[in-house]
Amino acid sequence: MRDLNPVNGLPFSQNARPFLYGGELDAVAAVLDSGQYGHGEVTEHFERAVADLLGVPDVVAVASGTAALHMALAVANIGPGDEVIVPSMTFCATVQAIRACGARARFAEVSPDTLCITGRDVMDTLTPSTRAVVPVLYGGRAADLSDIHETLADRGIAIVEDAAHAFGSRYGGGRVGAAGLLTCFSFGPIKNVTCGQGGALVPRTPEEAMRVRRMRLLGMAESPAERARSASYRVEGFGVRAHLSQINAAIGLAQLANFPVLEAKRKQLWRQYESALTSVSGVRLVDVDVDRSVPSLCAVRVPDRDRVFHALQACGIGAGVHYPPNHLQPAFARWHRPLPVTERIGEEILTLPFHQLMGADEVRTVVSALEGALR
Repeated sequence: MRDLNPVNGLPFSQNARPFLYGGELDAVAAVLDSGQYGHGEVTEHFERAVADLLGVPDVVAVASGTAALHMALAVANIGPGDEVIVPSMTFCATVQAIRACGARARFAEVSPDTLCITGRDVMDTLTPSTRAVVPVLYGGRAADLSDIHETLADRGIAIVEDAAHAFGSRYGGGRVGAAGLLTCFSFGPIKNVTCGQGGALVPRTPEEAMRVRRMRLLGMAESPAERARSASYRVEGFGVRAHLSQINAAIGLAQLANFPVLEAKRKQLWRQYESALTSVSGVRLVDVDVDRSVPSLCAVRVPDRDRVFHALQACGIGAGVHYPPNHLQPAFARWHRPLPVTERIGEEILTLPFHQLMGADEVRTVVSALEGALR
């Protein structure tokens, strides 16, 4: 039998990597045999499967998590002149989605314990120009802004969740995405569920769902199946080419069939790290609320981070940095403002290898190497 998860080097030599369960090859082969690779029935089947897992009425699948954020902001009517509050501690894609709408980012602090934005952080950052807030669910943990939902709604400020890390995590009485907010997921190569590349958006209303479905197909009103039966089509508004191909959707469906396995494994792996790190002096584990989350990564804060990072890399440990703060990036310099908490985190943050090819032995090896690097 072909090994679907070949390892180049040791399981802990990479910071993250996809995990395949065995059905992905057959699923992709079936789509290739069909001769129909773009948006189609397999994509729509994937949308329904995601909606069922999340317990929501509808999900719109798109080409990437970044595309989902861009289109969510667009359907929230964010555009030039608008300001969007976003934590600086996130992947640069979050900020680029704001730029793609012509809006400007207003960077905010995060909690030093969770690396998620809080209601107080948002209120401290609001200006009269604020039209949206993009909480980032760092590491898979839900960002709870329930204390300011009413205030934001009264001011006409939309919440667009960047849940790229948090597919399957829980919030309130259900999964992330089921709280009635615009919520965006990523199904990129190293996410909890991968489509190879892909994303999805949970709309708040049927109208938003329709707008995103048109937007992802260049603004065309007709579906691909309808266009195939017509001599013409209508372009009714702004659009981009951001649909999820049936090839990618087929991979995602095979992954979703194994969701209970991946949920249990990722929780177990994070808890193994939590246990192993308790005896390591100088390390501060970023809490993902593992009982309610499906962890996407394992992040710690360490002194002398750059030296520790290079020491781990030198001994074959795939350490990472998630993320360099965005308010310090040249591309976003126009929106710079002092963020001392984030700047301190940015000097200390380190992510340890975290993926489903790892087990307890690999965790112990990584933690032992970290302890050695700290000494």
